[in-house]
Amino acid sequence: MKGDRVEIVVDAGDTTRTYEVVASRAGRRVETAVRRGVVEVSEVTRSGSVVRTARFMATRVLALVEQPVPREDSSEVKAAPSGSSPSPRTTS
Repeated sequence: MKGDRVEIVVDAGDTTRTYEVVASRAGRRVETAVRRGVVEVSEVTRSGSVVRTARFMATRVLALVEQPVPREDSSEVKAAPSGSSPSPRTTS
């Protein structure tokens, strides 16, 4: 979903490099796959069309961090903020 991102840390010889693939628009998601020694991170639309892809040699990838956007569950009941109390009722 929009805002989901994957960070890829790659060994670049004497240093490391960090790359990010972000789901930039509503309805897009980020998918990861490891195939035949290649790590592939793709931004995909709802219909499954690949928008962009980043490929790295698996032997050079040091870390692959998936960071989803926190989602609100509609079944959760929202509580009143802490420190606030409901105003007292007055009867006449």
